[in-house]
Amino acid sequence: MAVNSEGPQSSVRRRRVDGRKTQTDSADTCEHGAESRTGTKTGQRPDSLQTGTYWLTRIVLLRSVAFIYLVAFSVAFNQNKQLIGEHGLMPCKSYLNSVKRFVGGKIGMAALAYTPSVLWFLDWDDIDANLDGIALVGMALSTFVLVTGMANMVIMATLWVLYHSLVNVGQLWYSFGWESQLLETAFLAIFLCPVWTLSQVPRSCPPSLICIWTFRWLIVRIMLGAGLIKIRGDKCWRDLTCMDYHYETQPVPNPMSYYMHRSPWWFHRFETLSNHFIELIVPFFTFLGRRMCLFNGAIQILFQVVLIVSGNLSFLNWLTIVPSLACFDDASLGVLFRSGGGAKNAVLKIQSEDAAGPGKSLTYGMMMRRVVNISLAVLIGYLSVPVVMNLLSSRQVMNTSFDPLRIVNTYGAFGSITKERTEVIFQGTLSPDPKDPEAVWEEYQFLCKPGDVYRRPCLISPYHYRLDWLMWFAAFQTYEQSEWVIHIAGRLLSNDSVVLSLLDHNPFQGRDPPRWVRGEHFRYKFSQPGSTSAAEGKWWLRKRIGAYFPAVNLEGLRGYFQSRNWPHPHIPQNRN
Repeated sequence: MAVNSEGPQSSVRRRRVDGRKTQTDSADTCEHGAESRTGTKTGQRPDSLQTGTYWLTRIVLLRSVAFIYLVAFSVAFNQNKQLIGEHGLMPCKSYLNSVKRFVGGKIGMAALAYTPSVLWFLDWDDIDANLDGIALVGMALSTFVLVTGMANMVIMATLWVLYHSLVNVGQLWYSFGWESQLLETAFLAIFLCPVWTLSQVPRSCPPSLICIWTFRWLIVRIMLGAGLIKIRGDKCWRDLTCMDYHYETQPVPNPMSYYMHRSPWWFHRFETLSNHFIELIVPFFTFLGRRMCLFNGAIQILFQVVLIVSGNLSFLNWLTIVPSLACFDDASLGVLFRSGGGAKNAVLKIQSEDAAGPGKSLTYGMMMRRVVNISLAVLIGYLSVPVVMNLLSSRQVMNTSFDPLRIVNTYGAFGSITKERTEVIFQGTLSPDPKDPEAVWEEYQFLCKPGDVYRRPCLISPYHYRLDWLMWFAAFQTYEQSEWVIHIAGRLLSNDSVVLSLLDHNPFQGRDPPRWVRGEHFRYKFSQPGSTSAAEGKWWLRKRIGAYFPAVNLEGLRGYFQSRNWPHPHIPQNRN
């Protein structure tokens, strides 16, 4: 009689094994189904974002650009009238007229190419209202983008044209490298957006990887430009001593600068070495895969935060953070967005749909968008050639534009470090004789730059006092090289409210204007924390170097003003 060799127990074991196999197969089928529905990998949470997409990155980039725009247009609204307005120190109306004469006396393509600005087409009879209008429209549009996270090409292009219009007529007051950097960054932001649609996550317009890489290329050039100009410039960057001076001599120190200046010598050496590593080595991590690119973005942002904390460098460092954000994709930025929020849910849905099956057929609009993106890549590549050549040159220049629209520029900062801080102090007196030993000279105080030794260094970043910055440059030049300093002196002699609104303290407020104004040159040093001077409340110690410009009065300046076509300030009628 044949007997089953496996017996009853073997049958039971077979059923159990088959059961486990059935359960396993069922689980595999479920996971594959979940992956098909959610676009996640096996073992990945259904509500987690995938790598390699940039929907949330676009929102962060647009909001960041809008924030910088809001600051920049706010600065323009509060200061343009005093600097380039009808009665400003360098009226843009006079500048436009000079450009008009230079190009043949007509407002046409030649004038527009030389100085691109919408001001050519506005009424010059009320230039102040035009300047305010441009700033207010810019503030309104940037606020909308900042609050909503939504933008289209029309809005971003309008912001770019408006700010371009101010920079191109701003003359000396808009001569800083970060103006070109903002225009380049904002130009790239235009191509992040759909043409008309206003949506945080416009399904029909996915973020272009080309556009993301243009931002990454920007941060690479910014950092390499800054690093190379240092190595090729001041010897102190090579012997690692620059940070011994930087905090005290930078344009506008803040309270933290006071304490960081007194760091031990070895810490300053570490800072300089770290600076070289971050600016010359880390940017290349951008091209070494996702993780290294993320590392580069994180390091660059941290570096800029340290610079923000340690000084008032306008919105430069805030602006430099913006292209670093392009190093992050949706998976790395998801933590910034509320779970269950509209933007995050929309991105998860898009990733799910894209993973579930083939994408939608290519439409005419999508084809045109690809053409635009490829054209952008070609344009940036072509305009980058002179920039790269400049980076490789031993005669590297910094903060220079090679095209009139400032689309691709070369950057750099602190190629040389001043070892001593000097300041120009304006003083006025009511004495009829400026040489009288009994004459009492009273000092004007600026809004932020060092003056009164008892005044704490200001904390103003990302806002920017343009006049205070230019006074830093004037201090290591002569007044012949900075003639606008004498223009200010003339305005102070008449208690001119336009210029005085740029200052913090007018010692002749509510009194007769001064009869004489002079410029004194002082050397400034931080006081030592814990010293007797510091205990007395002194943040600074100063020593007079000499006269920066001699005592002047209104009548004596008449010929000086006329030779430069400056309107001569009013001489009070009650003045003998």
